[in-house]
Amino acid sequence: MLHDSTAPVTPLADEGFIDEDSFVQLVTQLHQQTMEGGIVRSMQDTEELAYKLLASLPRSRLATIQRRIAPLLQFDVVGTLPTEVALQIFSYLPFQTLLTCALVCKRWQALADDQSLWKTLCQTRGWTWRHTQRSHNFDSTVLPGNVDSDDEGMGDSDEEEEGLDFIDSVEAAKAELTLMQAELDSGFVSTSISSFSTGSSSFLRNSQLPKQNPYRLGARRVSAPSILESLQEVYTVKPDYKLLHQTHMKLRNRILSSSYRLSALQTRGAPTNAHTNTIYCLQLYTYPETGKQALFTGSRDKSIREWNLSTGMVERVIDNVHSSSVLSLCVHNGYLASAGSDKQVAVWQLESNKLVKILCDHEDSVLCVRFDDRRLVSCSKDRTVRTYSFPDLEFQFVLGAHRAAVNAVSISESFIVSASGDRSVRLWEAETGKLLRTFDNHHIRGIASIDFCPPVVLSGSSDKHIRLFDITTLQGWSTSPEYDGVLPTNSAPLPFPLLPGSGTGASAGLICQSCGSSSIEPAATQRPANHVRCLHNDLVRTVALGDDFVLSGSYDLSIKIWDRKTGALVADLTGGHTGRIFCIGFDQNKIVSCGEDQRICIWDFSHGIDTTFLQ
Repeated sequence: MLHDSTAPVTPLADEGFIDEDSFVQLVTQLHQQTMEGGIVRSMQDTEELAYKLLASLPRSRLATIQRRIAPLLQFDVVGTLPTEVALQIFSYLPFQTLLTCALVCKRWQALADDQSLWKTLCQTRGWTWRHTQRSHNFDSTVLPGNVDSDDEGMGDSDEEEEGLDFIDSVEAAKAELTLMQAELDSGFVSTSISSFSTGSSSFLRNSQLPKQNPYRLGARRVSAPSILESLQEVYTVKPDYKLLHQTHMKLRNRILSSSYRLSALQTRGAPTNAHTNTIYCLQLYTYPETGKQALFTGSRDKSIREWNLSTGMVERVIDNVHSSSVLSLCVHNGYLASAGSDKQVAVWQLESNKLVKILCDHEDSVLCVRFDDRRLVSCSKDRTVRTYSFPDLEFQFVLGAHRAAVNAVSISESFIVSASGDRSVRLWEAETGKLLRTFDNHHIRGIASIDFCPPVVLSGSSDKHIRLFDITTLQGWSTSPEYDGVLPTNSAPLPFPLLPGSGTGASAGLICQSCGSSSIEPAATQRPANHVRCLHNDLVRTVALGDDFVLSGSYDLSIKIWDRKTGALVADLTGGHTGRIFCIGFDQNKIVSCGEDQRICIWDFSHGIDTTFLQ
């Protein structure tokens, strides 16, 4: 077919090319259309004209323009604000988000790393920057041997037969974030333990079980077991509050993943000047003058020993005071009080290394002693609690309402809490000795141990369960599925208000941490097959309240860590003891335990982490 030579010839289209005359013509047209009478058209019209202009360019030039306008599309609103305003915005972020923000750019990293933000986060948790020295060099040889099965530190229950004892940079920020996530998610468990025999039944076994705001109260307390404030020597190192917060969170994640290093401060016969019989009680204590931390232990061998935690050696032996077993001790502000089956309470001044006074008022074994700056309180198999002024140790009151041996007592400012083999917990006014409230049938068997931080009480019992509750709201949780949720009381409402931040978090009733239910299940309800694995299998001899967690030690040779808010089982520590556990203590870095096997076990969660600046 022939083409008409007179028809216009349409050139082949090339969308990647435009000649200069056409481009200039388009620009002129766009400019004329943009201005009408000296007035700029609307933003939408301008946007449309800019698009037509860009569409007329070759693709190679569009890529260049894209790179040039990219910074305009990535405008940093926060980075352009004044520093104080930007910090105010960042102050509302949780620590995880701050770590992520530090990865964005140098400006955001400088803001996210600002010490004022991390100081506020630390202050919210009650974490302060302090200096101390701490190291381990413990012998951990296991020599099981035979031990006497008696537990002198427990009194009779009212339901038991008479005569039976009560037993039962960008890269740096990225590395920090990665490390924290790895420690939380990996489930890594340390298996480092020295000198254990290959075929020994005490081979280390670490449990990896499923998992807050803490309940920090201003009230100082001395409780069972007593965990006193650690005052430590201050150096001139500038505080790094981000490091402080990160270290605390790493230790928390170590607990959640059961990553610890187990060693033994004492085994049977080692060191040579160690205890020679069952160890009933212990307490960690930091000397306020030097910042040095020590461990005090009391034993059936009638002595008290002070251990240097840096060397693992005995530094002081206090003997020839008690004529029989030392069942309880408390150390505070330069004084040590001990109680024994010889019916006596002895008070010792540590700096002068002198005996201050011996109290001989009880008529049977003294099972627990606690004191603070104002008073000393002791309880006994004779079913009484006795109070004395401190430090002059003048007798004050006899609290005699219990129907069986009073196994544990705890004090905090103006209140005393006692627990008995009669299955009750009683709250007393310390200034007058008045009984404020009785919690009858608090457990289905006698209560062996308590800890108290107003208004929260933690108790352990020969019914194999622990229970945490708020004495002002009667809310809390228990490991006992048989508990019916009703808390009997024979008193009017308590005379003090609920302290801010002191609730247990169980606003809708009790929470059974063993099954995750929002309320305690009835006895007739069928429980999951793995329900028993979450519980103690024998008497709960010792309990302790922490800010995030609570601890319990049992005759079943295990130490369990529970989430304080929900009651969920966090960790199950086994393999350290070959005999019943009688007492536990803890600080930010470690758990210490002792028992009838004459072992003092150190469960160290701080291995490989610098913790010298932690309080």
